[in-house]
Amino acid sequence: MLIVQKYGGSSVADADRIRQVAERVVNVYREGHQVVAVVSAMGDTTDELIHLVGEVTGSPPEREMDVILSTGEQVSIALLAMAIKDLGKPVISLTGAQAGIVTDKAHTKARILGVSKNRLQAELVQGNIVVVAGFQGIDEDNNITTLGRGGSDTTAVALAAALKADLCEIYTDVDGVYTTDPRVLPEARKLDAVSYDEMLELAHLGAVVLHPRSVELAMQYGIPLHVRSSFNHNPGTTVKEAGNMEKTLAVTGVAYDLNVARIGIFDVVDQPGIAYRLFKALANEKVNVDMIVQSAMRNGHNDISFTCTRDDLKKALQVVENILPELGGKGFTWDDKVAKVSIVGAGMASNPGVAAMMFEALAEEGINLEMISTSEIKVSCIIKAEEAKNAVKSLHDKFELALSR
Repeated sequence: MLIVQKYGGSSVADADRIRQVAERVVNVYREGHQVVAVVSAMGDTTDELIHLVGEVTGSPPEREMDVILSTGEQVSIALLAMAIKDLGKPVISLTGAQAGIVTDKAHTKARILGVSKNRLQAELVQGNIVVVAGFQGIDEDNNITTLGRGGSDTTAVALAAALKADLCEIYTDVDGVYTTDPRVLPEARKLDAVSYDEMLELAHLGAVVLHPRSVELAMQYGIPLHVRSSFNHNPGTTVKEAGNMEKTLAVTGVAYDLNVARIGIFDVVDQPGIAYRLFKALANEKVNVDMIVQSAMRNGHNDISFTCTRDDLKKALQVVENILPELGGKGFTWDDKVAKVSIVGAGMASNPGVAAMMFEALAEEGINLEMISTSEIKVSCIIKAEEAKNAVKSLHDKFELALSR
């Protein structure tokens, strides 16, 4: 078997943990498997590098940010390769560029366009364990790029897809995917399995166990994922096709996201092309828009509200201010003290009344809903940030997610 493993920053936070990861990788190799290990930067290295940049400049060029942030993973792969070598096994470390990971040119949040797998295959044929730097690649002009937070997950799945791996294991500091964040709600229950669709929604909605793009790639290429802890040998959570799972629950999990900001534009002219101009302008500035609500028309005008990340708020406000006259709008407002709370479940499509139960649970806690968005397998609400944890608990209780099934 060919197994791709990904180890997050907490898994390689110090020398002892790096040696423990080396033991785990070597044990798989001793079982006769080929192994590619994708590694994140050690512990809080990325945050420390960002802080260091802030001490030098308040407006760093994104290209140079990628150059410095990519160094964290290079330290990790070299140390892990050394630890594996000490255990007597053949190993080589490769940067994202050396591993053939080609991305677009969007510095600090690049997307993988493809993997030139010749080097990887050659090293595996020679019997080497291959340790690859996650989170990074190279564009067509040979510039170093990074994939954004959580990008090592995407690296691992992209390599698994390119190499046609039999399994992709994502090692982290939790035992798997839970019904909600166990750090917020200790009674949260670990799930044995979730569907790709459910995991994708949970990842997009704030669950930080897996990066959304990694789930998209796994679903696209049918790569089974196993999310598990690097600190024990307990079974984790399998992410796989919904067709292989029996769906008896309407709601699988509750997610929340505090990295949210809401922008509302007043009295926009109601005519074709207005929404296109607004959201095209936001897209041109690489602002990712999430929820969108347009009010009913009144006197030829309506209001448009949307959400983005707090990280993108400054850029989004500048776009709105610049384009407001073109939209015929009379003003705008914004709020970065909001949160998004969501329920997710593949069984929601065949169970009417789930949204009503969600709204009932929040109403019982006196929580006001500022925006609502739905799909076949999720319902999301924008609420005050200070009410997020209370909302998570009330929803978790309402759908009895702590109970064993």
